[in-house]
Order: sequence, then structure tokens, then C-alpha cells
Amino acid sequence: MVKTVQSILATDDNVVLLLGDIGVWGFREAFKLYPERVFNIGILEQSTISLSAGLSMSGLIPVVHTIAPFLVERAYEQLKDDFGYQKLGGNFISVGASYDYAALGCTHHCPADVGILSNIPGMEIILPSTAQEFDTLFKQTYTNGHPTYFRLSERQNEQSYNIEFGKAHLVKQGKLATVIAVGSMLKPVLAACQDLDVTILYYTTVFPFDVEAVRQNSQSGKIIVCEPYYSGVLAPKILEAVYPNSVVIKQIGVPRQFLTNYGKAEEHDKELGFTAENIKQKVERLIAL
Repeated sequence: MVKTVQSILATDDNVVLLLGDIGVWGFREAFKLYPERVFNIGILEQSTISLSAGLSMSGLIPVVHTIAPFLVERAYEQLKDDFGYQKLGGNFISVGASYDYAALGCTHHCPADVGILSNIPGMEIILPSTAQEFDTLFKQTYTNGHPTYFRLSERQNEQSYNIEFGKAHLVKQGKLATVIAVGSMLKPVLAACQDLDVTILYYTTVFPFDVEAVRQNSQSGKIIVCEPYYSGVLAPKILEAVYPNSVVIKQIGVPRQFLTNYGKAEEHDKELGFTAENIKQKVERLIAL
């Protein structure tokens, strides 16, 4: 992420980077090279979003970066009113995803971010899962005039794909079911489904949602959605895509409950069933229906 944003700072004088006391060390060279366009606003997320809206209204392109719960949950009103309502363009890059900072507890968890932001009309939501995919998607969208949320995670897929903003990527085609893997969920999905006759659709953009990809790849009438945030966000979009046909939808996502155990993110994965073994069992049960 740092390399991509710094490369944009070097080539586009309209880009302004605002940090929320996060990433300051990573962007240390950018502070030296572009002191008039790189600022650490500090732990003032609401003010930072409003400031970035002012920059956008002035014809500049703001890029805001901090931890997901501080960016989304603390500053939601400003994202809604300052960017959504006024139809301004801006780029919001989070880190930490649902529970990458597992040991820091609820204050640093944010599985609700995608669902929350999906309620803001015009908000674009992107979940790249490699540095290369972020580079591709950021460069495709950062000037498009829409508020765009990039959800970054410390978990990455093992390879990058030739992805495009707003489009799902067909990884594998099969007959018995369709598995939708969002962002970093593709890694366990691939491991789970390597021997199964299923279609795998990989989504790095969830809003706007590629309904056509689902429509063309859901002939089995059985769909399982693997989302690395609170489950249920994409179900309405999937139903819209397949209408008027009937479909069985199963969901694998973060349950809507507080994670009160402390430890590593991988331990939460095991507890919540985000493992290849668990995903395979659920796909097989769906196929057997």
C-alpha cells in the first residue's frame, strides 16, 4: 500500500495523504519528499474526514489511512454527510480488517465495516488481497469522483489475479454449486474446493456488486458466500442477481457477536470456522441438498 500511494504522490500533485497516527513510519519518506501534501492529523478521525472533504471540494484528491474501526465506526457520520450526501470523491484505506489485531480486543476489531458503509449511497467498497491487486484497483479508481473504501488485511491470498474494479473474477467453473469468495477468503476457499466440482467467483469489489457474474454462474441453484466480515451483506445482491429463479444461499462469515477471547487472528479463524476443512464440509453439505 505504501509503495502504491507514494508512487501516486510522485506523479499526481492533486493527491493529499492524511494519516491518523497510523502508518507514519511506513510513510516516513513521503513526509520528507512531499511535506506540503502528507500530514499526520493524529487521533482525530472525524475531523480528518471533514478536512478531507474540504480538500475534495477544493479539487484535490484526499487519501485517508488509519485502522478500520477508527476510520469507519468513529467517523461514520462524516463519511455519510461530508462525502456520501455531497457526492464527493475520496479514498479511505483501512488496515486491521475484522480482527487482525485480535489481541487488542473490541476497540480494534471491525467486522461491521462493510455492512455499515454499504448503507451510504454511492460508497464503493473494495477488498484487495495482495499488494499487486491493491495497486491495480487503487490506480483504477482513485480519481473517479466517488468515495471509495479500501479494506486491507494482514491476511493475503497466495497469488494475484487479473482483477478489474466492479467485476468478479471467475477462478474455476463447476456444476454442483457456486462459491463466492470475497477478498482474503479466496485462500481457504481454494484449499477447500480443489477436489470439488464447483464454480468459484472471486470478488475484490463488493460495491458496486457484479450481479451479472452471479447470474451467469449460478445454474446449480446453490450458492455459498464466504465473507471476511459480518455475514449477510451480499445476500440481497445475490437474490437480486438470480431473480426470478430460486436459489439456496448459505453463508460463511463473522458471526454477529463480540469476540471476547484474546489471542491470534488464526485462533479466531479456527473458532469461527474460517478454515479450509470447515468450508469444505459446508460446501459438501450444500451440494448434498
